Amino acid sequence: MEQADNDNETAFIVDVTQSGIFLIDNIEEERLPYILGAYCPNILFPFLREAVNDLVTKGSFPQLLLTPINFDAEFEANMQRAQAAAVEGQA
Repeated sequence: MEQADNDNETAFIVDVTQSGIFLIDNIEEERLPYILGAYCPNILFPFLREAVNDLVTKGSFPQLLLTPINFDAEFEANMQRAQAAAVEGQA
């Protein structure tokens, strides 16, 4: 959900739900978390970004381009946090 404020009042709220259907075949089991957590979002995000921009501009507001997300880096950071939490849990 994206919200824009104007003088501390809400100008608009954009809430978009998006999903994708992917055929994932002949992938090693250990690669599946990366495919679902980084590769698929990398494919879907440009479409979400365009949908948000279209909704906002069709509502007569200035163009709103969402900042690109590096899903590969986000996935790696999440994996490192999970590993750190697992190590702390064992201590």
